[in-house]
Amino acid sequence: MLSVLVVALAANSGASATLLLEEPYGKLGFFTATGHSAVYLSGVCAESPVTLRRCVPGEMGVVLSRYDGVGGYDWIAIPLIPYLYAVEQPEDVPLFADAKMVAFLRDRYRRTHLEDVAPDLPNGEIPGGNWHELVGLSYDRTTYGFEIETTSAQDEALILKFNSSPNRSHFHILTRNCADFVKDVINFYQPRAVHRSYLADVGITTPKQMAKNLVKFSMRHPELGLSRIILPQVPGSIARSKAVHGVVESFFKSKKYIVPSAVASPIFAGCVAAVFFGSGSGRFDPGGNAMIFVPDSEPDLPLGREDLQAYRKALDHLPAMPDFDTSAGDAPKAWELIRSEARPGLDQDGRPVLQLNTGPDTVSVGASADNVLTSGSPTYLVQALLKARLQAELRRSNPLSVSGREFARNWKLLQVAMKENGPQVTAQPVHGLLEPSASLRSELSSVNLP
Repeated sequence: MLSVLVVALAANSGASATLLLEEPYGKLGFFTATGHSAVYLSGVCAESPVTLRRCVPGEMGVVLSRYDGVGGYDWIAIPLIPYLYAVEQPEDVPLFADAKMVAFLRDRYRRTHLEDVAPDLPNGEIPGGNWHELVGLSYDRTTYGFEIETTSAQDEALILKFNSSPNRSHFHILTRNCADFVKDVINFYQPRAVHRSYLADVGITTPKQMAKNLVKFSMRHPELGLSRIILPQVPGSIARSKAVHGVVESFFKSKKYIVPSAVASPIFAGCVAAVFFGSGSGRFDPGGNAMIFVPDSEPDLPLGREDLQAYRKALDHLPAMPDFDTSAGDAPKAWELIRSEARPGLDQDGRPVLQLNTGPDTVSVGASADNVLTSGSPTYLVQALLKARLQAELRRSNPLSVSGREFARNWKLLQVAMKENGPQVTAQPVHGLLEPSASLRSELSSVNLP
């Protein structure tokens, strides 16, 4: 009887399904703001990009997503950390992302794990297609997660279904898009939990509608234990993603669409406004009451507004870096001078670095929190990277997407780096400014550095 009980508990514990609502970015985000959607399953892992299996202890699960033009497949499975950051270990996530580093990490992961899905071109060059959307998601956009509890038995059934069904693409933007795929997966776990809206989205399945449906469904079914999480876009020089909308909402909030429509047909524009306000899609806040995803630890509370204000002022008052007097202490400008000449690479442990020439020598600057202080590079280069990271975090359009724990870690890394130049430029609290809250001081004192 005890054995049966243990098996029954194991079959119903620890699993979850998370609907990922991903903001639009780039040129596509200019024309439509509906974004992308995928599903993260904590108890399902990838035997290959097109074959699923149960996870073993220590594995973090898999993200399932549908993209057109990826090896002719309908869905692809990518482990969580590579899907978000194009690296295999959380400690290898770069502190500051630019196009060169992201392209390097994505192609490295493709050559190691995705050759069957996205092989080299005949001349050995990187292939085209949408494969790059499957790795390093968080360099391009912010994502919102909506997690519900599931069971291991449900995971087993889904694995059997996916592994035994044809996996060939029949993608259609109106009827078989990424949100339709998510709808089918979520409804597999919770039948009729999510559905398309003929009012707010003119019958097209959209990512935001799926998230909104799941939140409403979970309010009627509290046993699902819905929780929300924000997966912030990695700070860097890559353009920031935009707010995600539904179809009618996107049309109504876009001046390039609604203004000409109002001039040509005020009645039509009025109908659009009525549908927008009547559907309530604009009132749904995907980031409401959310924790912040931290790659190498548990989800964290966002940095408080008072702490944000205090650190913005403190960072502005830090001494200028001696090696960059011409930049007047502007870390982003100083870092841009360095970064524009740097080449991405790996250190002896396989962690990302930036390699650049400083006179006759080539130096490597550790690009992750795990190796930024141990790469042996000049301290002014380390300071420039860390200041650029901190300033990018503090300038986010949504300050509630900054993790207090991660910010405390990066601030302490900068303190250590500045102490290398002598006590006169050590990063200390600025007199007369707001001081960090007690909770953040506790975070600072508990941070373990490499």
